[in-house]
Amino acid sequence: MAVNRIFILVASIVIAGCSNQGLRDLRSNSDGPDEFMVLPVLPLSEPQNYKDLPVPTPGGRNLTDLQPKNNAIIALGGNLDLDRGVGIPLSDEALVTYANRGGVLANIREIIFQEDEAFRKRRGRFSQFQLFRVNRYDQVYAIQKLDPFVEKRKFRRAGITVPSAPPEVN
Repeated sequence: MAVNRIFILVASIVIAGCSNQGLRDLRSNSDGPDEFMVLPVLPLSEPQNYKDLPVPTPGGRNLTDLQPKNNAIIALGGNLDLDRGVGIPLSDEALVTYANRGGVLANIREIIFQEDEAFRKRRGRFSQFQLFRVNRYDQVYAIQKLDPFVEKRKFRRAGITVPSAPPEVN
């Protein structure tokens, strides 16, 4: 009877370990609210004249909607007109020309997505077999991860000044 219980216990642990959580196991350990479900908006404001209100556009932009991309451009000292494709500042022209030297693929995002999907499939072939919860994403991409301390030592040996770097913790 005890042997059956031990067998059932071991079998249930092995079966539970085979669950496929994907590359990322994103679960909250908290019973609190999900902060990503809260959508902040700008405060409401009263218009100057109710007769001159714009015609509503279903599915269009609301004046109280945040625009995080525009806010980030402004916060980092950028120019919204330049981001909309109006032009390239003279200071960045050489950089853009150099970046475009090999040509620009219009479907680069799709190509990268397909290559990454194939890479994850090859590297994560046995990622569904696990006895304990581990971060499979880090395991799959471990070969692409840079060690900042090794890179810092490499740059310093080459005579390149590294202005700021965190201390190594042993």
